[in-house]
Amino acid sequence: MKKPVHSVSDHAVLRYLERVKGVDVEACRTEIGRIVDRGMALGAVGVVIDAFVYRIENQCVVTVYRRNHPRVGHKGRRHLRGGGDE
Repeated sequence: MKKPVHSVSDHAVLRYLERVKGVDVEACRTEIGRIVDRGMALGAVGVVIDAFVYRIENQCVVTVYRRNHPRVGHKGRRHLRGGGDE
């Protein structure tokens, strides 16, 4: 598929999801906040639930990504598996 000539802002994607696809973005925001609140209430400094990492900076969730997949544009760490308690 050919790359579009025009770029698309995050704001436009958000509004498209809300108005065209019918996604309730505020409900998603509330759900993410509650997921993170539960983990943080238990004393966590980060939250990983159902293979998703909720990255938090300055008490704000800044991204969500799959635990075993490096974020796009970032080199992932290789985890060496050894014997033992794993």
